[in-house]
Amino acid sequence: MPSETPSRIVQTLARHGYNADREAVTLLARAGDPAAAIEAVVSAAGDDTLRITSSDVRACLDSNAVATGAAVAQSTPAETPETTDSQPENPQNARPNTTSSTPTTTQENQPTTSESPHETEGSKSTGRKEVVAEPTGTADHTQNRNPTPAEITGDITGRSTGTGEYSQFVTTFRDRYEQLSKLLKSRVNHRPATAIADMPGGSDAEMIGLVNDIRSTASGHWLIELEDTTGTFPALVMKDRPIAELVDELLLDECIAVQGTLADDSGILFTDSIHFPDVPRTFRPSTADRHVQAALISDVHVGSQEFMADAWNRFADWLHTEDAEAVEYLLIAGDMVEGVGVYPDQDEELDIIDIFDQYEAFSEHLKAVPGDMEIVMIPGNHDAVRLAEPQPGFDEELRNIMSAHDPKITGNPSTVTIEGVSVLMYHGVSLDEVIAEHPEDKASYDEPHKAMYSLLKKRHVAPQYGGKMRLAPETKDYLTIDTVPDIFHTGHVHKLGWGKYHNVLAVNSGCWQAQTAFQKKVNIDPDVAHAPIVDLDTLDMTVRKFA
Repeated sequence: MPSETPSRIVQTLARHGYNADREAVTLLARAGDPAAAIEAVVSAAGDDTLRITSSDVRACLDSNAVATGAAVAQSTPAETPETTDSQPENPQNARPNTTSSTPTTTQENQPTTSESPHETEGSKSTGRKEVVAEPTGTADHTQNRNPTPAEITGDITGRSTGTGEYSQFVTTFRDRYEQLSKLLKSRVNHRPATAIADMPGGSDAEMIGLVNDIRSTASGHWLIELEDTTGTFPALVMKDRPIAELVDELLLDECIAVQGTLADDSGILFTDSIHFPDVPRTFRPSTADRHVQAALISDVHVGSQEFMADAWNRFADWLHTEDAEAVEYLLIAGDMVEGVGVYPDQDEELDIIDIFDQYEAFSEHLKAVPGDMEIVMIPGNHDAVRLAEPQPGFDEELRNIMSAHDPKITGNPSTVTIEGVSVLMYHGVSLDEVIAEHPEDKASYDEPHKAMYSLLKKRHVAPQYGGKMRLAPETKDYLTIDTVPDIFHTGHVHKLGWGKYHNVLAVNSGCWQAQTAFQKKVNIDPDVAHAPIVDLDTLDMTVRKFA
């Protein structure tokens, strides 16, 4: 009988109510008759047994004689994954070393490579490269992961107090202004709107405010109305000034600073410069003090007819191989399931129509992942939580359903610190607004990381209120990026993209759902079954493809 894959063995044991350690799974996979070996182990397990150990398996293999000589053989390194690249392998060529001193300018699409000898070219528009990982056979390698517990900050779960009253929205935006204005006060000598209105005409003036309105004049200039805690004041950007192109990047409700000269009647500020809260160019990210990796994924969409279960199983199988031994963390940025009633006629594209059954199915797929990994999950707009952001983590009923491997479940957004490296996890609904409002060279679905750069520049994950963006008013604005993260991880748009902005690694991790009929109607061509793998000790990244 052919060997069972580790993920299938884990799933079979889970159906019987057992977890298993890695060595136990390896021994079962290498048994001459894995199905008989599993049956023997399950039959021998005591009523109080929760985890099958390697000792349990060895005892059953010996006493039930279900093992062949291969059953108890020592583990050997996993086979090198095959490749879909037609070019011949050249094992003598060392893989390029892209690690360098940290630059102070934007670096886009600079993936590094792993020890796998196979690469294929990705999108020519971005010049990115991908490593094709196609695990074959069983995972022969006994893994020994030892992740440290993730630390969570910025989580709204259990802290939400908003009821939707107008006064609470005022409180949220006031807090936004207070947080972000602090980042700008070192660059401008801010004067309140009311104080600027009382200044003599022709005076130099500087102001920090939220963008209340943007409109063009009859002459094609731009008029930006800024609002602070005292009132509003208009700033005029002349169309022939170099800073005019920055107006294309502005979103309503974001916080900026302007410098300029007042008109003779003090009624308007002629703007000379615009400043964003931004990430300092001197920012240097933290790194782990040992070689350890994190897999960044999102938008699994279990329950959809287009969920790519086979690709997921290949991913889970790969995580059990020697090649993935350093991958100790799995960060999932929302949309675990397809959900119900999210878009028109969605029911026609569902494989599982009950929302709770969708989460049950997701949990089964999660069980295929090695149990010694630290897993962190946030919700997305398809998940069974409120749509308004910040989104609390899942309720207790769903947490109990998704309890496989005891994942950490936190709100959207949250900052997750692993091995000393901070990862800002945000599902990414606001990326739709950024892409819609920005010029294509600044943000697009083909290069979603550029939209993420804009959010880092604005130091806010969802600056513009209204449109597709729903805001839950709270006593503070949980959506500001008050502390610069080392990694910024999003999903939502189902497109793969990555790059560095002022040394922050921005990653949008694609999806695990093939193109749906709805996506075809709206011209969305998803990037499916990719797993960005980040070296936490260098912040270099490899993209592995499992489709």
